Amino acid sequence: MQIIDKKTVWEGRFLRTLIISYKDRAGSVREWEAVERVNCDGIVVVVPVTEQKEFLLIRQFRPVLNGFVVEFPAGLNDKGESLIDAARRELIEETEYTADEFVHLTDGPVSSGMSTEILSVFLALNSYPASDAVKEQHPADESESIEVIKTPLDKIYETLHARTKDGDHIDMKVYGLIELAKKRL
Repeated sequence: MQIIDKKTVWEGRFLRTLIISYKDRAGSVREWEAVERVNCDGIVVVVPVTEQKEFLLIRQFRPVLNGFVVEFPAGLNDKGESLIDAARRELIEETEYTADEFVHLTDGPVSSGMSTEILSVFLALNSYPASDAVKEQHPADESESIEVIKTPLDKIYETLHARTKDGDHIDMKVYGLIELAKKRL
């Protein structure tokens, strides 16, 4: 298996679509359609847990789904920014919380049949409200309207079930990341 060529079909402000030509095991040349991010070095997800053992989730409107999604704070890793710095920035921007200790949990593809994205996941231990000065340095993205959901570890699945009953979508990554985080706590 070998990539032969990548051609950009379309490029926007944040995404580009590609046709990837590759040789399969039999030596036949095939094409695959894919999407990749523009102007970033990756994507981070933060699993914030407070000192009181509460998960911090976010609920935000996702135009692609025409609905609200409950997920962990996440965002693009700006070019030249370290993954930890991106995780810290996204936590502050999306929850107004910060943490002194970030533990790397895992890396992996988001949607390996469609996207080139590799996600880096961090556990933010003992997350606490950020100071006004820190919040001023990392203001919320004006295009995002985010609600923070704080829930005890032992009530997390009840909270997710209730959000589903109310019509929200739950990002599928949340379930696995909860269990991965619990093993580190």
